[in-house]
Amino acid sequence: MIIDDFIIRAIIAGLLVVLVSGPLGCVVVWRRMSYFGDALAHAALLGTALALMLDINPLLGVVLIGIVLSYLLIRLQLKKDLSSDAILGILSHGALAAGLVILAIMQSQGQRIDLMAYLFGDILSVSWVYLGWLSLVCLLVLAVISWLWQSILAIAVHEELARSEGIAVDRIRLIFMLLMAVVVAVAMKIVGVILITALLIVPAASARRFAGSPEMMAAGAIVFGLVSVLGGVFASMQWDTPAGPSIVLASVLLFFISRLSMVSEH
Repeated sequence: MIIDDFIIRAIIAGLLVVLVSGPLGCVVVWRRMSYFGDALAHAALLGTALALMLDINPLLGVVLIGIVLSYLLIRLQLKKDLSSDAILGILSHGALAAGLVILAIMQSQGQRIDLMAYLFGDILSVSWVYLGWLSLVCLLVLAVISWLWQSILAIAVHEELARSEGIAVDRIRLIFMLLMAVVVAVAMKIVGVILITALLIVPAASARRFAGSPEMMAAGAIVFGLVSVLGGVFASMQWDTPAGPSIVLASVLLFFISRLSMVSEH
């Protein structure tokens, strides 16, 4: 079977993203930070809208808004009068609403914007130039994750103990949030802002059941993510379904299969 060039590009893009989303997704699962992932995903739409309005690179806009969101979250948490969930809910929905309003205003002024591509991804339109930038970004993120992995693990296990051992918890947490912002920015092209969090948490949740160590869980999350990308892209080819949602659906199916295997063992 001859595979078209755009399919090859889509698969490479998906594989690059899951290389970094796998380990980060494990931390999200351990720390129960899925709501933060949702907030970043919603903020990504605002970052994209502002980037389009200012005529700058959307990736830069998403990362900058991610930095702003992370800073606001840390500052508001210091007040201690609202829970983190409440703060994230306010920031998340506020950013999503602002992004949609800006995009609507731009469309009303005659600018053509493919809103569905931002909401649900457009992996099949990935170019070789984009793949080059994606490779560079993913390698840099992977290098930072490897460098800070032991500190991230220590904080995930017991934050106060990690602090007492001299680990710069606040700095590591901020760096982790920035890494999340970068991954959300690059994953937006793959599955869209609506489904980004699923790409982070579902492969990690699937791998947790088979992992004997944090490193094994991270590796397992990458494997589950790779299979999800391949399954989703080929399902999209076979049945003419949208590629981004197909990837997430494949990931969810793998999760339930992993749960069924656990039930059968009991």
